[in-house]
Amino acid sequence: MPRYEYRCKACGATFELRRPMAQSSAPAMCPQGHVDSVKLLSTVAVTGAASAGPSSGPSRESGGGGGGGCCGGGCCG
Repeated sequence: MPRYEYRCKACGATFELRRPMAQSSAPAMCPQGHVDSVKLLSTVAVTGAASAGPSSGPSRESGGGGGGGCCGGGCCG
């Protein structure tokens, strides 16, 4: 079940609730008991493990690959 972040308009507390997507915009009660809250926009962070050694793929310095663009050529062939 997804978690959503809310901010209480009465006391300013920020809190998270787990609820179904269908109820994400429903009123949420803050931990202090206030019912006037607003759902915050959340960002998703995707992280990966970095390799310890140098990359085995072509590099820009060696003249191989890379296409610029939004992601350095990884998605634009």
